[in-house]
Amino acid sequence: MIKVVGVRFKKAGKIYYFDPADTEAKKDNYVIVETARGIEFGECVIGPKEVSEEDIVAPLKNVLRVSTEEDIEKHKNNKEKEEDAFQICLKKISEHELGMKLIDVEYTFDNNKVIFYFTAEGRVDFRDLVKDLATIFKTRIELRQIGVRDEAKMIGGLGPCGRPLCCSSFLGDFASVSIKMAKEQNLSLNPTKISGICGRLMCCLNYEQDIYEEIRKIMPKVGSIVETEYGKGEVVSNSIIKEKLKVKLRRNDEEYIEEYKIDDITLVSGSYEGSVNEEDIKIVVNDSEDKELIKDLFKGN
Repeated sequence: MIKVVGVRFKKAGKIYYFDPADTEAKKDNYVIVETARGIEFGECVIGPKEVSEEDIVAPLKNVLRVSTEEDIEKHKNNKEKEEDAFQICLKKISEHELGMKLIDVEYTFDNNKVIFYFTAEGRVDFRDLVKDLATIFKTRIELRQIGVRDEAKMIGGLGPCGRPLCCSSFLGDFASVSIKMAKEQNLSLNPTKISGICGRLMCCLNYEQDIYEEIRKIMPKVGSIVETEYGKGEVVSNSIIKEKLKVKLRRNDEEYIEEYKIDDITLVSGSYEGSVNEEDIKIVVNDSEDKELIKDLFKGN
């Protein structure tokens, strides 16, 4: 077992493990750490704990010290410089007429490098831009192209639910999301209903997927025959969310529909919902705008 602390460099950013070494780093401390790209300022979000060697990426870097008042002040100054650098870079992008969208700027703590994050439809020849920026800032310049999901995470905003975006408020990593998840949750397969502001499938489709999969294994399909307390009947509808189904029964030559919990019935014939067949997935397309959204949905999540 190895003693580590978890450090995060951005709000809702990925958590990295570091060796606390001889420091007294603990949860909620700001710390100065050694990283692959230099000295960085971060927040300790996981206090000292022991993890197995399989859970870390070797070699494990060290926490250099718990941040001092001077360190915190320097970090604030770097943030102010990032705002100025953003405006300067925007101007230079316009001058060079480059097809790129600047998203964010980041100074390393030791000012050894300035990183500019951008999005673009394809490859961008930014060599002349880098030369201009290096002349202005007199330090190493890195331009890093990111995807639309990373863009949404950095900028933030409100999701279709009306709440702040999950990716910018608490999600450390992006989970894999598929159109199959939306189908298994009985959601409308209209691109506008299942995509986030990034244009990709909503991350929240993954949150309760394990539960849906388990329930579908024991949920009889519509048309199946089940045994109830009042005899056999046919399933006419089911609800994965409620874990209930409606059964058509016949008594005294009259038909009626009764709702049951899945624990209160037994499958006689037919089958369970199980996993969705990929061939049964049909995307709802209303217009040309939907067709463009569909292309984005399948670009990768």
